[in-house]
Amino acid sequence: MDIHDMARLARTYEVRKFFVVTPLEDQQCLVERIRSHWTEGYGATYNRHRRDAMRLVAVSDSLEQAAQEMTRSEGERPLLVATDASWHEDKRISYEGLRALIHGEQKVVSLLFGTAWGLAPAVYGCVDFILDPICGRGDYNHLSVRSAAAIILDRLAGGA
Repeated sequence: MDIHDMARLARTYEVRKFFVVTPLEDQQCLVERIRSHWTEGYGATYNRHRRDAMRLVAVSDSLEQAAQEMTRSEGERPLLVATDASWHEDKRISYEGLRALIHGEQKVVSLLFGTAWGLAPAVYGCVDFILDPICGRGDYNHLSVRSAAAIILDRLAGGA
């Protein structure tokens, strides 16, 4: 679980909430235990920067539950945007197109990142868009989720 790194990334780019979505109760408990250590426990006084980032973390049973919570807090249903290391012609959106939706049209967007083997195949049927993959110089395309998330957030929300 990349909770700390993803939370710090979210805080750096002023993401409002970072959901960890898993139906597995033991993983939900682990995420909550880590989060509470840094927001309420010893960690909250030990490292305020980590505390501020970890306050963005929420746990959800399902993508639908997370989308409902975002709809309540943001006042509109978020656009669900999957990320993937492969190209998808169906529902494809470029970085430029997504930046225009976020910054130009002020749309609420939820970026979906998968770990290990990526997102579950059923997720692709539920999303509004699938973001173009990150392409390096060669044909190797197997970034860690934290690396991919950092690149993607910088492309979409970076100041440069």
